[in-house]
Amino acid sequence: MTNKEKQQLLLKDLCARLQYKPHCRVFKLNEDIKENDDILYGIIGDNVITLKSDEDECLMYYQIKPYLRSMSNMTEEELNELHNLLVEAANDDNRIALLFTIELDYYNSHHLDYRGLIPMGLALVAPEGMYN
Repeated sequence: MTNKEKQQLLLKDLCARLQYKPHCRVFKLNEDIKENDDILYGIIGDNVITLKSDEDECLMYYQIKPYLRSMSNMTEEELNELHNLLVEAANDDNRIALLFTIELDYYNSHHLDYRGLIPMGLALVAPEGMYN
């Protein structure tokens, strides 16, 4: 995967997670850490706004690394909850086409790294308890 493809994947992922207010680390353009724990607040094109952004500050999406949970860290309770949501949707003719969307929404809302951003260096492992 090229660097440009990775950056586009990151932007796509950030957009999908925006409504769930993911925590993130913000970097300066020289790659120094600007904020160790901030919250993604908005995305306009390639620009991002965080909770701690200055009023006139423009950050690029590649200055952000979201804190995500590894898929292997899903709890038994979360696995059961997701399973029940999918079974319920599969039994509803009006929702069966939404199975994939339901699953992705669940992963996003629980800050799970289903795209493999952590191994690519595009995201950071969320400290335990960050999203409780």
